[in-house]
Amino acid sequence: MTIEEDHVRRAFHPRRAVAVVAVLSALMLSGCGGPGAHTGSVPVTTDQDKPFVLAGVSGLTQIAQLTGPGAMNDTATVSVAGTDLGSMANIGDKTFFFFGDTFGERAADAYGGQGENWRSNVVAWTEDADPSDGIDFSGWHTDEFGEAGAMVEGDHDANDGTGEVTKIPTYGFEVDGALYVFYMSVSYWGEPGAWDANHAALARSTDQGRTWTALKAPRWPGDSNFIQVATARVTEGGVDYVYFWAIPAGRFGHVELMRVPADRRSVEDEDAYTYFAGTQADGSPRWSHAMADAATVLDGTIGELSVMWSPYLERWLMTYSDGGNAYIREGVTPWGPWGDPLTLASAADYPGLYAPFMNPRYVADGGRRIFFSMSLWGPYNVFWFRVDLDKRP
Repeated sequence: MTIEEDHVRRAFHPRRAVAVVAVLSALMLSGCGGPGAHTGSVPVTTDQDKPFVLAGVSGLTQIAQLTGPGAMNDTATVSVAGTDLGSMANIGDKTFFFFGDTFGERAADAYGGQGENWRSNVVAWTEDADPSDGIDFSGWHTDEFGEAGAMVEGDHDANDGTGEVTKIPTYGFEVDGALYVFYMSVSYWGEPGAWDANHAALARSTDQGRTWTALKAPRWPGDSNFIQVATARVTEGGVDYVYFWAIPAGRFGHVELMRVPADRRSVEDEDAYTYFAGTQADGSPRWSHAMADAATVLDGTIGELSVMWSPYLERWLMTYSDGGNAYIREGVTPWGPWGDPLTLASAADYPGLYAPFMNPRYVADGGRRIFFSMSLWGPYNVFWFRVDLDKRP
């Protein structure tokens, strides 16, 4: 399958109960844990001279299908026949999975994101602490009909750039018992790998994902580099922060970095966010309140990224896709340097792959083995994988 076939342009109908007859774009885009898991706040070090230690990965295995017909979870009862993404956030003993555009009914031969009963986003949660045989979902955020309901529904306007087509969740995080989802408001799905956004914003749940509120602030402009993110909790200078590794709308941007103190008041205060603006002579980071000062921490064609600390490597890990393959890289510090991209999964083996998302809760063998979700465009559903990290001697 070509990239063009994988990412054909979307066309939408404004009512969820009506069939979406045109194919959607694939580009929509912390716990328990086994030995080696690190789900708490990670102390940040500034030593950029440490060597790279990740030699590659091995033993990639597709363990299970998580959503859709034939999946290990019965998602038909909540009207989920097709969905994508599947980034994760932990709160207490629960892990939440955030999915993108979701369809309740699909023809047997449907390809990509199409079908009836369209919702812009849905969320499931699990208390399954054993990722080795897949993930059993414990429940869903549901609507009055008992179906998986949108956390924050998109307007479902026409795909002409004048309104809002959909709201896509890109990542979630927990602060002070509240669960936040970072989402992008999509205004136009364009050529393969390209789309435009109105803005990025946050939705919040204070009742374990049962109800959600879209926040009026903070918001990031649609033409900024802070439209899709991956998050992690860190401790810097004795203060807990949420770090956001961010890319623009589409899949052709580089990575920038911002942070906010890990308390609810700060998370909901636009002025509390600061942007990585480079390093001092001693290697310590410089932070600016001006988004325009944000420095690039990683160049490349980065899409649907995920970042976590690896206690096995004692390095940061980043996974992402680029419209073809999925990759993994190691970072010496949160702002780099970052190692060369190593193939995590290839399009030759998994056509239409995208959105490889890790979670520090789901590791094994001292952190050498990591588990991750990944979407496949053809079946338009989310699958569960494992892979082993190969460390240099």
